[in-house]
Amino acid sequence: MSDLFATSAAASNAYTASDIEVLEGLEPVRRRPGMYIGGTDERAFHHLAAEVLDNAMDEAVAGHASRIEITLEPGNRLTITDNGRGIPVDPHPKFPDKSALEVILSTLHSGGKFNGKAYSTSGGLHGVGVSVVNALSSDTIVEVARNKELFRQRFARGVTLGPLEKLGPVNNRRGTSVTFTPDTEIFGEMHFKPNRLYRLARSKAYLFAGVEIRWRCDPALISDETPPEAVFQFPGGLSDHLREQVNGRECVTTEFFSGQQEFADDQGRVEWAVAWPLWSEGSYSWYCNTIPTPDGGTHEAGIRAAIVKGIRAFGALVGQKKAEGIAAEDVVIGSEIMLSVFIRDPQFQSQTKDRLTSPEAARLVENAVRDHFDHFLADNMERGKALLGYVLERMDDRLRRRAEKEIKRKTATSARKLRLPGKLTDCSSDDPAGTELFIVEGDSAGGSAKQARDRKTQAILPIRGKILNVASATSDKIRANSEIADLIQALGCGSRKDCNPDLLRYERIIIMTDADVDGAHIATLLMTFFFQEMPEIVRQGHLYLAQPPLYRLTVGAKSLYARDDAHRAEIEAGEFKGKKVDVGRFKGLGEMNPGQLRETTMDPKTRGLLRVTLPQEYEERAGVKDLVDRLMGKNPEHRFTFIQENAARVEEDAIDA
Repeated sequence: MSDLFATSAAASNAYTASDIEVLEGLEPVRRRPGMYIGGTDERAFHHLAAEVLDNAMDEAVAGHASRIEITLEPGNRLTITDNGRGIPVDPHPKFPDKSALEVILSTLHSGGKFNGKAYSTSGGLHGVGVSVVNALSSDTIVEVARNKELFRQRFARGVTLGPLEKLGPVNNRRGTSVTFTPDTEIFGEMHFKPNRLYRLARSKAYLFAGVEIRWRCDPALISDETPPEAVFQFPGGLSDHLREQVNGRECVTTEFFSGQQEFADDQGRVEWAVAWPLWSEGSYSWYCNTIPTPDGGTHEAGIRAAIVKGIRAFGALVGQKKAEGIAAEDVVIGSEIMLSVFIRDPQFQSQTKDRLTSPEAARLVENAVRDHFDHFLADNMERGKALLGYVLERMDDRLRRRAEKEIKRKTATSARKLRLPGKLTDCSSDDPAGTELFIVEGDSAGGSAKQARDRKTQAILPIRGKILNVASATSDKIRANSEIADLIQALGCGSRKDCNPDLLRYERIIIMTDADVDGAHIATLLMTFFFQEMPEIVRQGHLYLAQPPLYRLTVGAKSLYARDDAHRAEIEAGEFKGKKVDVGRFKGLGEMNPGQLRETTMDPKTRGLLRVTLPQEYEERAGVKDLVDRLMGKNPEHRFTFIQENAARVEEDAIDA
């Protein structure tokens, strides 16, 4: 018997060459879409449209196309057409039995942008984009009008359905048309959002003044104010874009700081527009070769350096010695910046191109922008002095807050102990790095949390019951609420227009509530507070949700914890299969002893946390704001409508009675 067991164990542990899979063609994309488009969520879904549009934009930027058409039809069918040169259709030298078109659509890392001969400053770089779209679409049709002849080829899920068709002569058409339908096997029942595509088309037109983009959408697909047809062409480029965004708000300087500059030796060019609206929370749009880079990168570093050095130099020019202490945050936070750079062979952090990493971009942008900024300030001294005065006020505010923060940090432990029970129990560390603030539901849970915490790095702030819903309250009512006042004071970074994430006293803010409906409600109220009052804290990834267990499962001396019913079922079907399990349910955090709370929810080695995030792009955050307003705002009709629309999707078993 033991020999038989040893043989079967050896067989199960065998790991041989036959276990190694080699994925060919476009199969890797279908198996792991996240590697190529960043996931299968709504953002990744719309990234498919961006990939095809980027190719059309590359034709326009290279000077071969002047018009792009985007058409959305029922059934999730999207067509993007340009009047450029058209994808080559002649046989490919390496694959003589295939056209270049088929090679581009069905092979990863194939394209005309690797050596820089066909395109000098393109957005598509990796030869991955359109083949990925093809792989993740249930139906793809590519039509090419080239040399007064029309060609067509069809694909499905990356597989070529037939040879290149020659459809005959055409006289009034040239360029490429790509029609595709995202695959429901990959994305489920997700649909293109007309408003999102409309905004994408408009932003691309702003980025390149020489292109006209035509938008069409079936009116039946539109449920908001998005027009079914539009034509975008903006001769003013980014300056027009920023003017629309500022929308008449009062700014520190009446004129925006905007301009464009070619780089030396045909290395590309840069275009920028900067405004300093009063009371703005800041908005930043960074682009490279028309590709949005929401995480910024080296081009962002270049314009920041140019603006900071320029304002310091102007301060020295007018004899303002304080200007030496100006930091980037004093000038940049609260500003609204749009920057578009075109460079050769840019380097990005990933296929989704969220961050530019090309080292030369910083130097090129800084040198180009700096001369223009010096002229912008010195050309009109009153304008320059107004901006300098505004920046110095922000610097003074920053330094004052830093001083207050130091005082708070020094006195937190001693001073807060004198306050009533249920208030902040601070950690002993003076450095915010590595520290955590747990916002805990109720005094009893707060007591357990105080005993379970790591005194050096973990602070506890209990709150009593449900805090004020800030989405439906006036500013005066918010300021008068003691729970919110305590929370703002504990965090030390200010709120609304005064919110500065650099002054946050803790690296992580962790909402720790009971694993029931009331706990979820309190967590929602707290998240609403952070979204409205401190959005930058959320955007930078400082906010988390703790995941306390709902069940304790015991077999003999061994205990495991389950987060929810699904996790419980998984444990009972796995590690505890076939055994009599003793199940204990935690009604709340206060029922756990400090050791249990530490092990399951607070100890970084054994706990699980959910990070609460916001879209990086300012335009994308509007959708979140609309949802918060509908669900948490003053109008109950909006909530009623939401419940009516979504009630059918909720399973009865999932409702916590």
